[in-house]
Amino acid sequence: MTKRVLVVEDNELNLKLFCDLLRAHDFAAEPVRDGREAVAKARDFAPDLVVMDIQMPHVSGLDLIREMKGDSRLRAIPIMAVTAYSGRDDEERIRAAGANAYVSKPISLARFMDEVRALVPDSAPAPQG
Repeated sequence: MTKRVLVVEDNELNLKLFCDLLRAHDFAAEPVRDGREAVAKARDFAPDLVVMDIQMPHVSGLDLIREMKGDSRLRAIPIMAVTAYSGRDDEERIRAAGANAYVSKPISLARFMDEVRALVPDSAPAPQG
């Protein structure tokens, strides 16, 4: 069964990169460009993982993480924060909001996929041989 990832990112190039990368690794990726739509889309799409930008217009990714973790229907979904914030205090603040993982921009494609696989059970490729 294909695992589903909701990608919340206001930057069009990053959104396309994340979705294309996930799809190339056999995930169903659902883009959300406006953070104000993220919670409703998460309820409708029922993702196995949420990839969340932190710096967005209109609403902070931190606020969205807190809102999702406070929602009984969404709290069990792991959230991977992806952000240009890269200081130690930033990571602690993001994790304290409820993020399960943290990847700083610019991202390493391999690290991004390693984190996705770590957060989504049964999504690792089958061993060869």
